[in-house]
Amino acid sequence: MQAAVVDRYGAPDVVQIREVPRPAPRGDEVLVRVGAAAVTSADSRIRGARFPSGFGPFARLAFGVLRPRRKILGSSFSGEVVAVGGHVRDLAPGDEVCGMTGMKLGAHAEYVVVAAKKLARKPSTVSHEDAAALLFGGSTALYFLRDRASVGPGMSVCVNGASGALGTSAVQLAKHFGATVTGVTSTANAGLVADLGADRVIDYTSDDLDGVADRFDVVLDVVGNLSIASGRRLLNPDGVLLLAVAGLGDTVRARGNVVAGPAPERVEDFEYLLGLAADGAISVVIDQVYELRGIAEAHRRVDSGRKIGNIVVRP
Repeated sequence: MQAAVVDRYGAPDVVQIREVPRPAPRGDEVLVRVGAAAVTSADSRIRGARFPSGFGPFARLAFGVLRPRRKILGSSFSGEVVAVGGHVRDLAPGDEVCGMTGMKLGAHAEYVVVAAKKLARKPSTVSHEDAAALLFGGSTALYFLRDRASVGPGMSVCVNGASGALGTSAVQLAKHFGATVTGVTSTANAGLVADLGADRVIDYTSDDLDGVADRFDVVLDVVGNLSIASGRRLLNPDGVLLLAVAGLGDTVRARGNVVAGPAPERVEDFEYLLGLAADGAISVVIDQVYELRGIAEAHRRVDSGRKIGNIVVRP
């Protein structure tokens, strides 16, 4: 099968398309023909060995000290089951599924092997591209907003970085939960963020958040440019600061009304998000879709910091 292989850390051009052996599912695993896979900020960070402040040594131990241990990146995908292991009973060839592979990665390829318990069935009305794009940012936004901040009607939510993969989902989910939403983005993306449901848009090119007089019940930072101190200044007295992208220092110090750390990958969350997408309650924002041979360009687009929503490749 063809796969996007990264055998050394570096710029996007280190990603090379190569022929590699097709994996085979073991007892509790499923072989999926990948219809679409997201190219995320996490893929970009791993490829370039650019990790949040303080996490570099630990990330190198996890992903490879001198070169990537997992040579095929990609975690969020959607596709069709082609084979199942002997212990799998609830999935069969032909089923359309989607999911995330966690630390195993491997989705930037024609086929990927995944534990059956990590897969959600894809609704027929949701495309492979939308399913693959939705899970990475959507599940993170859902975890922080619903599970850690209990966002609900009457609350005010500020999403710092409202036009990216995580931010576009966060704006829509916060609005779906009944909150009044403020999105922080650039001039070029202000219209998009408003269309996604933001009641107010702050243009960071002209309005510094430090100078904003508003105070919020929840502030979700998906950019990484808010510290605990600067984020807390934006909160109401009982407000919650959610740091989806934080360095080691702020992650260790996060307590009380500050939440940081990774989001879990849970099938029930995937199913919830897919249901919202199938019902039209949220839309999936996709910047560009590339064929697998264009994956280096996809990485360049992610690296540019100018992508809107999600980047997807089709093996």
